[in-house]
Amino acid sequence: MELKAGTDLKGRKLVLIGGGGLIGSHTVDRLLAEDPAEILIYGSGGSGAPRNLKQALKDPRVKLFGMGGDVMRRDMLAKALEGADTVFHFAALWLLQCHEFPEAAFEVNVEGSFNVMEACVRQGVRKLVFSSSRSLYGDAIEERIDEDHPLASENLYGATKIAAEAMLRAFHHRYGLDYATLRYFNVYGPRQAYRGPYINVIMKMLNALDEGRGPTIMGDGSEAFDFVAVEDCALANVRAAKSDATDRAYNVATGKATSLRELAELLIELTGSQAEINYLPRSAATSVRSSVGSPHRAAAEMGFTAEVPLREGLERLIAWRKADMADGPVDRLP
Repeated sequence: MELKAGTDLKGRKLVLIGGGGLIGSHTVDRLLAEDPAEILIYGSGGSGAPRNLKQALKDPRVKLFGMGGDVMRRDMLAKALEGADTVFHFAALWLLQCHEFPEAAFEVNVEGSFNVMEACVRQGVRKLVFSSSRSLYGDAIEERIDEDHPLASENLYGATKIAAEAMLRAFHHRYGLDYATLRYFNVYGPRQAYRGPYINVIMKMLNALDEGRGPTIMGDGSEAFDFVAVEDCALANVRAAKSDATDRAYNVATGKATSLRELAELLIELTGSQAEINYLPRSAATSVRSSVGSPHRAAAEMGFTAEVPLREGLERLIAWRKADMADGPVDRLP
């Protein structure tokens, strides 16, 4: 598939489901530069949304859907999507939430996604951009995971994403719904949760450094992951919306491997800490040992290449986190 000029979003109505969360709120910021007529946020994305969207909501084109934002309410979805050109679907329960609340995981991630697809068809939406995850791949069987890697998730979160992606393909072939699926790798960046049970490894390490303890690594620290800045995830959403590519899944990844030891050492350096890394035996419960994505399809077919180097992204995250903590605690989605 060749990269084409794509679609101009100027003057169009864009709807972001779960648009006040981590990736959604950054996508709002990025979309404003496309000069749309309206950006409607359906379902804010948690109690952190007011702070996440504070700046964006100063723009009169950005609006919150006044009737709520429940993906289980088909009537409200239909109302929100009236006249929409493009829909971005971010709403989902995350990995550990799915583990603890399996019934809710099915309702939100599977049935809720079905409701979004159905509303898009009924309202004649031009394109749906769906947020998926590298979790659906399971353990890597190759050095760089490309989009043809087997979908071998052993956790419920990954299973819900596999189900949603399968439904998307069925909706495309049965009803002509154009869509693009974005499979995010290890996302990090400003507005990410740093309190509570559902925080990522970077935030856990920074919390330990705040307390004067060194970061703790399970194993020898050689396990490597693909850390992609949330700003790049937002860029991928815009590129997917504008691209003519459809009925395809795309990795949102840098293609660069960073070991947990390298990550911990970089965080120690950037925070000016003197702490040392703590190593503990690796837990058998850890779901994925290594995970690095191939970025080639996204670059070739929708013109997306990650732009934020890890050091720069972590510097932004650390600065934002410090300022956010000074403003007082707020719960955020991971």
